[in-house]
Amino acid sequence: MFQNRTYRSLSKRKGLVAFGATVKETDLHIQAQSDLKDTAVRSVLKAREMIESYGRTDPSFLTSLVPVKAKFPAPDIALSMIEAGNLANVGPMAAVAGAVAEFTGKKLLATSNEVIVENGGDIFMKLDTEAVFGIYAGNSVLSMKTGVRIQNQGSPVALCTSSGTLGHSKSFGRADAATVVSASCALADATATALGNLVHTESDIEGAIEQGAAIPGILGIIIIKGKSLGAWGDLELVRLS
Repeated sequence: MFQNRTYRSLSKRKGLVAFGATVKETDLHIQAQSDLKDTAVRSVLKAREMIESYGRTDPSFLTSLVPVKAKFPAPDIALSMIEAGNLANVGPMAAVAGAVAEFTGKKLLATSNEVIVENGGDIFMKLDTEAVFGIYAGNSVLSMKTGVRIQNQGSPVALCTSSGTLGHSKSFGRADAATVVSASCALADATATALGNLVHTESDIEGAIEQGAAIPGILGIIIIKGKSLGAWGDLELVRLS
């Protein structure tokens, strides 16, 4: 059962067409220059087929909560999840939402110059102009009060958020939001999960950020717990009204 993701109604970008792509547990909200739902659904089906097929050859890929080694031959999407998990010190499925979002988004970029693919708080995007993304942090007083300005970098970028206080994703922490920016959506997703696991109280924010900053490929981090916010990296934070 999918959650009522009402925040999606707040994310409409001018000049883009919004549509959804739902396959089993995968529920994407997509914006592109035209309605590419059929292409998106086919891409999700392909991504899921590759992940599930590889999982049948290596069941630990689907269940492990710690890093695993790749068993070849493996599809690129599975390898990206394994690599992300190894870098972030979590299991590969911690990167699945980001990996599917990125796989789908890259397929859509063959037709649309601008794309935003959101998969349960994990966002893959390629934009021609800057955009501000608000951080949803549940019951925190800072929820949707802080945004991140994403500049046009000429290449895709990912913004992924994990929470231990809302949503259905597995987390061993109590962060209201652990948000990570990276060029890799799989890595951003896995790292957001890893950092969210580390935060139980506001005093854990600094240590979690230090660990995340040491991971190669991470461009920025924002962690929210209660009334506290910590940030690191090449980020421009924006106060939202």
